[in-house]
Amino acid sequence: MEKRGECEDRPERAEPLSDAEMEIIQHTWGHVYKNCEDVGVSVLIRFFVNFPSAKQYFSQFQDMQDPEEMEKSSQLRQHARRVMNAINTVVENLQDPEKVSSVLALVGKAHAVKHKVEPIYFKILSGVMLSVLSEDFPEFFTAEVQLVWTKLMAAVYWHVTGAYTEVGWLQVSSSAV
Repeated sequence: MEKRGECEDRPERAEPLSDAEMEIIQHTWGHVYKNCEDVGVSVLIRFFVNFPSAKQYFSQFQDMQDPEEMEKSSQLRQHARRVMNAINTVVENLQDPEKVSSVLALVGKAHAVKHKVEPIYFKILSGVMLSVLSEDFPEFFTAEVQLVWTKLMAAVYWHVTGAYTEVGWLQVSSSAV
């Protein structure tokens, strides 16, 4: 039986967020974004510690094993800021689906074409981010809020993988899992 690539199994569209869900996301994100760099660094460190194969895309810190060393890396901090700023742009523009789509298309295309990152890493990173947010902000990330954020991350992944499909990305490897 032929193995199908991840991007081929995409649903037709991302499940839209309700107005109430958008409000929940924007409210909780306000608390997270006050500490965006530290939260982003925590997310990336956990991502790289738990999924070391992801470091292959980062020549500046791919050989770092120690989380404390990673935390001091200016390149890692810079990438953490970029990740958090991209999520911030999405959250700030939830009422503007075209803006969200174009921002995530740029992220997806850059990672597919320039960095050659396998799309599965976006799904993994989303899960890591949700874990860190719920652990670091338990008073805001209740079970209901986590479900809404899971829906948002699924939409982010849907948009990003759409960009991969557009540029003809077919390679899907299981090295991440």
